[in-house]
Amino acid sequence: MSPSATATTTEYHQPDPLLFKKANGAHANGNGTAYDDTTLENYQGNYKFAPIEEAEVSRAMIKRYFTTMYERAVSDVVIVGAGSAGLSCAYHLAKTRPDLKITIIEAGVAPGGGAWLGGQLMTAMVVRKPADRFLAEIGVPFEDEGAFVVVKHAALFTSTILSKVLAFPNVVLMNATAVEDLVIREDFAGKQRVGGVVTNWTLVALNHDTQSCMDPNTVTAPVIVSATGHDGPMGAFSAKRLVSSARVNGTREVAPGLIMTGMELSEHDGSNRMGPTFGAMMASGIKAAHEAIRALDAAQVVNGKVVA
Repeated sequence: MSPSATATTTEYHQPDPLLFKKANGAHANGNGTAYDDTTLENYQGNYKFAPIEEAEVSRAMIKRYFTTMYERAVSDVVIVGAGSAGLSCAYHLAKTRPDLKITIIEAGVAPGGGAWLGGQLMTAMVVRKPADRFLAEIGVPFEDEGAFVVVKHAALFTSTILSKVLAFPNVVLMNATAVEDLVIREDFAGKQRVGGVVTNWTLVALNHDTQSCMDPNTVTAPVIVSATGHDGPMGAFSAKRLVSSARVNGTREVAPGLIMTGMELSEHDGSNRMGPTFGAMMASGIKAAHEAIRALDAAQVVNGKVVA
């Protein structure tokens, strides 16, 4: 979408700013309601918005949100967790396979996980090579320190990859949404397989002890990528639900239909946590995307279920 005229021509530093007025007369909204689209961009105290009704705002949000829930009740890939590994996985998947319906489910209101800051709440992000190639691909500048590079603020990486992931038409992000359990079913060979996730709004999931009868929802998908991070309030989710004893090379399908990536893989394997560097998270997410494509290409899927 091209920017509006006001975004490209207004000179805000001038003492006498340009004022823009659009007066095209009466029109009708999509619901048939008449409105006057006379607006004024005037930062001297006379700014005027187009008039809308409260119900229009509600309906605009409700229609899109629940249409998304309806359409993504069956997805191709569900990514649990929108941290650095989950977002890197989503980016590579969406870019490589635009035909896939990729649904990201994030428990927090703000996606990004722990990638908004570096170690001990400091701002710089250290990325070991060769993961700097991914930074270059998505357009994040950095300083080269030889064996590693430094992004001036971790938020620069996280905000960049988040905006790029959400720009893909085949990606949906449902934040403030918790995965409460895994859907397990028998596959065509009679073996157990992860076939989806059980979801609820996070505020509901956190209050099961205070209220009753707050049943969840489900999303069906042949491949689940679990990227919920290390142990914590919402962390290591899938690792805690599996009987099982180097993050990048170890990124794999740990159970039929379930791929684990990032710090959650450390929890699953019982391996050591890494230091405050993020290259392994990015590379592990990309490898998870490769594993998801491999799993999908090896299966016949009907209505979100693996049938052969």
